Amino acid sequence: MGVRSTVTPSLIFFRSGEPAYITRRFDVKPDGMRHGQEDMASLAGRTRHTAGSDFKYEGSYEEIARIIESTVPAYRVELEKLFSLIVFNYLFSNGDAHLKNFSLIDTAYGDYVLSPAYDLICTCLHVEDSYFALKGALFSGDYETESLLAKGFYAYDDIYEFGLWIGLQEKRLAGILHIFRQDHATVHKLIKHSFLRENMKDVYRNYYLERLEMLNCSMAERNRA
Repeated sequence: MGVRSTVTPSLIFFRSGEPAYITRRFDVKPDGMRHGQEDMASLAGRTRHTAGSDFKYEGSYEEIARIIESTVPAYRVELEKLFSLIVFNYLFSNGDAHLKNFSLIDTAYGDYVLSPAYDLICTCLHVEDSYFALKGALFSGDYETESLLAKGFYAYDDIYEFGLWIGLQEKRLAGILHIFRQDHATVHKLIKHSFLRENMKDVYRNYYLERLEMLNCSMAERNRA
């Protein structure tokens, strides 16, 4: 839903019947050679030595966008992918989308693109988590939108403004958000048929519906179209 490239997942069962999640490595080529890949912590120059033990949580998603803009030739396409991934993580309560969970990977043409998305989980099922993993959240510096100051949570206007801030075209931005603002039946179907306990399915569904309501909350009229 909105995220166009993810790692290839698979579910297997041990002889005991216990399920396990495995995934195919996307950084290994068919001939066994490695793709060139760098995560955003490395590209931002953040390590345990330079930024402390929480180095991967330092910064903002705007900073990731600026790194892509300065590094990737076809950056506009990759910025749309980044934006979609950020909205997805917000909608599904993934509060651990830190710098090391975003990477650039090389292509056969010698340039770089965003790697397939990975570590997409609902962290709120396990811990009480924040809206965003990065300490700076969406914007660099101390900038806060009028909507966030008024409502106290991230809503449509905040994410819309962030999309404009990082250079997305308004029509494309609105189209991406339109997809995420719908209550997709597939989401409920996947939760229903998941291996979560029944009470945890209800928790997951409630988190999703709460974030969906937030994403549809706006002080402006542009999201009514």
